[in-house]
Amino acid sequence: MRSILVNADRKPGNDARIDTALEIARRFSGHVSVLVDTPVTRYIAMDPMGGSYVVSDALEKARGEDDAAAAAIEARMARGDVPFDVLRSEDDPVSALANAARLADLVIVSRSGGLAGELALASRTPVLALPDDKALELPVRRACIAWDGGEQAASALRASVPLLDSCQTVKVISVIEKPGGFPATEALRYLSRHGIHAEFEEHERRGSTEETLAVAVAQAHAELLVMGAYGKSRMREFLFGGVTAYFLEEGKAPALLLGH
Repeated sequence: MRSILVNADRKPGNDARIDTALEIARRFSGHVSVLVDTPVTRYIAMDPMGGSYVVSDALEKARGEDDAAAAAIEARMARGDVPFDVLRSEDDPVSALANAARLADLVIVSRSGGLAGELALASRTPVLALPDDKALELPVRRACIAWDGGEQAASALRASVPLLDSCQTVKVISVIEKPGGFPATEALRYLSRHGIHAEFEEHERRGSTEETLAVAVAQAHAELLVMGAYGKSRMREFLFGGVTAYFLEEGKAPALLLGH
């Protein structure tokens, strides 16, 4: 993980995101790109005749505030020991991050920002979604991997290897729900080849899959949950709920590493 992209703004969680990006970059001798976005689409209004126009005063005010935020971040980063650059964009936030992440190894956002789920679908780069109030400390001590044998879970597992390298406890957790997919033994074997010796836990579903998984993660005191994003369709999760949506909205969940 040498190229880290972090979403920066004036919202809660900004410090946790930047601190995490710096910590990861230090550990892997990496580079941090900080993206400060001022989406023009937020300042487009409709007139009564069906036309549209830019609310220029509001847009200029937002640009000025975000320029000041970017300058403050640049000054803060310059005092540190990590190579960095600060990027500016006026695109839609998900598009801006997905474009900037094309040659990144990891993109960092907050769970509360509402970007993580869409970004995991829009980008092939793994997404680290953090709680607002806590940076991810390295080395991670306790981690869980949600395993259902699907392509999404396998993608997340592969992406997690650098973060799990010095982890004291890694648990591969499976909820008995559906047959098929890659067996858990393959996941354990893959981790072992990378020097990560994980435990396997299989749980009978009690309530929903996400509730069963949440109990197991809480009992493990995990600091990081590695999981595939939207193993079911996005629309199905919107209509009926699902594991991804549950953990993105669950306030007590740990940091999430999402792969799709």
